[in-house]
Amino acid sequence: MKKRYLFAGLSGVVAGAVTTKLLTRPKDVSWPESLDFIYHAEYSWFTRVGGVRIHYQEAGDESAPAIILIHGFISSNLIWSGVLLPFAQAGFRVIALDLPGYGYSDKPADAQYTITEQAQAVIGLMDRLGIEKAVIAGASYGGAIAATMALDYPERVEKLILVGAVTNDEPKNKFLLRVSCLPILGDIATPLFLGSRWILRKRMEDMYRRMGRPINEKMVASRHHLLETSNAHRAMIRTARRWSANRIQREASLIRQPTMLVWGEQLRTSAAGRISRQVRRGAG
Repeated sequence: MKKRYLFAGLSGVVAGAVTTKLLTRPKDVSWPESLDFIYHAEYSWFTRVGGVRIHYQEAGDESAPAIILIHGFISSNLIWSGVLLPFAQAGFRVIALDLPGYGYSDKPADAQYTITEQAQAVIGLMDRLGIEKAVIAGASYGGAIAATMALDYPERVEKLILVGAVTNDEPKNKFLLRVSCLPILGDIATPLFLGSRWILRKRMEDMYRRMGRPINEKMVASRHHLLETSNAHRAMIRTARRWSANRIQREASLIRQPTMLVWGEQLRTSAAGRISRQVRRGAG
């Protein structure tokens, strides 16, 4: 009997802690309060695409060939901070955006956050910036978005760079996506996972260790504060539940643009120079 009461009491404490955590989450990230976290803040700009406020960073000459950098799931344009300026120095007009629902961009409650919708948002940003055609580079889930652009808007894609690209629905078998797709449980567990600084640090330590690079607290903080808001959690849960990437694998043969495939665990920032040279020559 005492064990039953003890279990009930502990369950109540845990439920209370979880409820408090969910109810006290910030709604969204604040740009003015985030300046200490942002890499290359002087290159940041905001515009509106379809009524959605989009944050992007831009470097390089406006008359130079354009390259659009698209981040992946549970990410932001922060992943491109190490290559933004090297690409610009290599002679490109570089644009690294935060997709709708991510980073410092708006996270509309009525958005579907599908791959197709995100591809449309990138095209909309190109329209706003007066970019008729560009090299499109996508990492992970962003690779699926880039490939979708090549399929649906071939006239807007000069060349394609796919970095560890998602090409099917196999990632949905991973633990986080499986949990996120569960009704009710996913709505509770996903924010706890994404909002955990300890889990994020462990994941980053593992990833950067394989790359042979150390991490520091600014790197952790810069990512963590983007992942602890309720609007970001909603966007990422909806992304997981509307994940549909099998088309990329099925229609890959229809992509006609010169395409570079990049993958592996030992990718480093210095790869930016090699990639830029290859892009100028023409990827095959």
